[in-house]
Amino acid sequence: MCSLVQKYNVAGPRYTSYPTVPYWDTDQFSLQAWKEQLAQSFKDSNSKEGISLYIHLPFCESLCTFCGCHKRITKRHELELPYIQTLLEEWQLYHEILGERPRIAALHLGGGTPTFFSPSSLDRLLQGLFIRAEKTPDFDGSFEGHPNNTQREHLELFFAHGFKRVSFGVQDYNETVQKAIHRMQSFDQVKAVSDQAWEIGYTSVSHDLIYGLPLQSVSHMEDSIQKTLSISPQRISLYSYAHVPWIKGNGQRGFQDEDLPSPSLKRAQYETAKTQLLAAGYIEIGMDHFALPSDTLAIASKSGALHRNFMGYTHQHSRVLIGLGMSSISDCWGAFAQNEKNLEAYTHLVQQGILPAFRGHILTDQDLRLRTHISDLMCHFETQWTEDFEELPTILAALEPMAADALLRVHSNRIEITDKGRPFVRNVCMAFDARLQAKAPKKTLFSMTI
Repeated sequence: MCSLVQKYNVAGPRYTSYPTVPYWDTDQFSLQAWKEQLAQSFKDSNSKEGISLYIHLPFCESLCTFCGCHKRITKRHELELPYIQTLLEEWQLYHEILGERPRIAALHLGGGTPTFFSPSSLDRLLQGLFIRAEKTPDFDGSFEGHPNNTQREHLELFFAHGFKRVSFGVQDYNETVQKAIHRMQSFDQVKAVSDQAWEIGYTSVSHDLIYGLPLQSVSHMEDSIQKTLSISPQRISLYSYAHVPWIKGNGQRGFQDEDLPSPSLKRAQYETAKTQLLAAGYIEIGMDHFALPSDTLAIASKSGALHRNFMGYTHQHSRVLIGLGMSSISDCWGAFAQNEKNLEAYTHLVQQGILPAFRGHILTDQDLRLRTHISDLMCHFETQWTEDFEELPTILAALEPMAADALLRVHSNRIEITDKGRPFVRNVCMAFDARLQAKAPKKTLFSMTI
């Protein structure tokens, strides 16, 4: 495994979309084209599956140095209501485009720190959203909570609005690692807030952990997993730390590069955690998730219904994902649109009655074809085709070294990633990435694949 890590540990996308954002053809994008694509996809899917909705709540009281999210560090809680008002105004702009009352199948609040906002502010947001929408019978509501500031009132409020899932960012329990990433929280606090969620009635509690953090060792990972298992959350996200300081500036410079584990040690952390989790009855899902067999994510994975979008892995498959808030990305399968990343620019556009998207991409027939293959690989570790397609010879040639290393098997009309090859799923997907293959980046754009 060590030699394979050295061979394949290259910079590559995480493929929450295809094409990936740096390869969007922004010159061919327009707000009018986005509106037309969205309206058509919504018309085709709203009555069948409903839509997904993501809301970005960007405020944090302190900076975590591992974070790659778009955020605004502040302690000014008077910013809450103006931002919520802007979100609701943006929702109204989308409501006018859709032309009929949307049915929301999934709603996720991310950040930033959603629990930066007071329960009363969040209640105003949710009431404003659902005035203009209905929930599907299988509505899936979830939010990200910081263990240190998630109050019982937060949990009760979301539960009253139909939310049954909550995700708590843990990262690592070792104090040395926590200091390096500026994210201090105790095991007792994480356990207390998880227990509260279950007491209220939540059916899925998720803990987010990260491997490859500065000063993190295999023993640190073992201890964090043991502590996590003692709480037994239904889901565990085990993310690879993405070291991208060229994108996030000083936000990821709270430590030295030499403090980071080597690629082989980083992979050993994951494999150690995986062994512990599988032994405890969790099922490995995709490239960075684990869930108990009774959880909806595990059920979707087993049945072949797992889906991947800008929010990561999900059991909900909606053609339309609308992102509200600064930096949010929307997806209607045939097109992508991303909102302004700057809070003031985002707010100004919405107040002018203009959708705040500053860039996007209209997918070509080739994009749609390759997107399907990449999505299947990321979710199911295999993909197949009914007839040869234009890019296939180039793809197969790029996959030959991986096939020789037993990372995948190539059949007459199907590619199957082996258990040995699962850590390298991003590398396999890169062979299908025609835009990346046609124009390799001149500077580093992505985190390392391992």
